[in-house]
Amino acid sequence: MTKPVQARTLKTRAKLIAAAEAVISETGYQGLRVEEVVKRAGVAKGTFFAHFRDKDALMEQLIGTRIATLLDQAASQPPEADLEALIALLLPVLQFMSCERYVLEIVMRYSGVASVDTIGPIALTFGQQLEVLTAWLQHGPYRRDIAPDLLAEGVQAFAMQAMALRFCTLHDSTALETRLRTYLQAWLLPDATVKPGVKSAVKQG
Repeated sequence: MTKPVQARTLKTRAKLIAAAEAVISETGYQGLRVEEVVKRAGVAKGTFFAHFRDKDALMEQLIGTRIATLLDQAASQPPEADLEALIALLLPVLQFMSCERYVLEIVMRYSGVASVDTIGPIALTFGQQLEVLTAWLQHGPYRRDIAPDLLAEGVQAFAMQAMALRFCTLHDSTALETRLRTYLQAWLLPDATVKPGVKSAVKQG
């Protein structure tokens, strides 16, 4: 009896997710309403809440799955040997994560976890992204005074900052790619960004 119940549960969940994706294709993530999802899936509203705590829980699943897919695609590419190629590989993920203010809010809300039991789809993608970045940063002309995994954490932090500033009135005139390039140039290739005389002056101080 257990297997038929499990199969029915998985089928219902898949119907809800498919319905949600259809709604999102028309309204965007912010515009999704639970009422429309259950209507398209042909289930009762209570069924939705049996599978997802609330709308944000559904979004965590959908957004996390999309990020993971984009990271898988990036990871399948050969290691990139220069900064421009690295940025080109990063951009599809970052552009999706910041495609709407609501999407970025969900990403930031669920990227950190309090305990192992609460790790969800989005939090897992942050670990996945670090693995991909660490592998990439072992190649190319990047600084070697810092371990690749720490370099990857820095790239991830700068990427979050670049995305957040897309929605800041004071800074939204700068393109995501431009801001990311400025940050990563300074973080990954510091010798190329230091102004003449600054390096010696720091040493003397």
